[in-house]
Amino acid sequence: MSVQAPGAEQRSWYKRNEIAVTPWLFLIPGVIFFMVYVIIPIFQSFYYSTLDWDGLGEPVQIGLQNYAELFDDDAFYVSLRNNVIWLFLYLLAIPAGLGIALLLNQTIFGIRLYKSLFFFPFVISQVVVGLVFTWFYDPTFGIFNVVLGWVGLGPINVLGDERFVTYGIIAAGLWPQTAYCMILYLTGLNAVDPEQIEAGRLDGAKGWRMLWHVVVPQLKPATFIAFVVTIIGALRSFDLISIMTNGGPFGESRVLSFYMFEVALSEYGFRMGYGAAVAVVLFIIMLFFITYFLWSMYQDEKGR
Repeated sequence: MSVQAPGAEQRSWYKRNEIAVTPWLFLIPGVIFFMVYVIIPIFQSFYYSTLDWDGLGEPVQIGLQNYAELFDDDAFYVSLRNNVIWLFLYLLAIPAGLGIALLLNQTIFGIRLYKSLFFFPFVISQVVVGLVFTWFYDPTFGIFNVVLGWVGLGPINVLGDERFVTYGIIAAGLWPQTAYCMILYLTGLNAVDPEQIEAGRLDGAKGWRMLWHVVVPQLKPATFIAFVVTIIGALRSFDLISIMTNGGPFGESRVLSFYMFEVALSEYGFRMGYGAAVAVVLFIIMLFFITYFLWSMYQDEKGR
């Protein structure tokens, strides 16, 4: 009668399930970090939004009063309006990125240099982008107003005029975001099936017809990622506003993320509960768009 060595049964179970178990061993640390730093803070934000709390003293439970106050807060509506403007105009980065990617996908002399120049905005800090565009818009020596002077238009204080400030900041944000979308589409173009391109040519497709009916459908994964990342970037825009205007003039360039910072952590408030309520509203808006795109992608995959 053979004697089984201690622990042999456990080792044999792992060997039998090694292929199924090993991936989970690699995933567990990432899942734990995701739970601790993403999922739990989301639920904490919902809880904090029901408190009257300055972050240091004793919190007071006030239910949904913070949300009721939002509906009477003009600054909240200005921030929400600006977020909507950001959302629609920021999406221009997607067709712009596709157009540049199609241009850079050609085999022409010096194409690597051109790719590097278009890629450059993506690798520099948003703080640097904000400073560069602040100087660009400067009404006294900025290049923008110099060019306007060439065509006979007077100087415009873009960042100091409440009519133009949001659009000026969005233009600054579109510079690196377009570069990011370009990178996504360049990667996607490398996966385009050349046989489908050749079949389209045989069927007489060229120009816009080739692009719309043959190339673009094969770029759906890149387009999906570009939409998701661009929408999230538009909704959580903060750093450019902080650097270029600090919410001014007269609070007209605020967005929800910046307003959340103002009421929760700046000299205007230290109202953690009210800031958490703004954060919850922003989270729900993001969740709506992300859920919509995930559902659309699921439907596309299901229909195949």
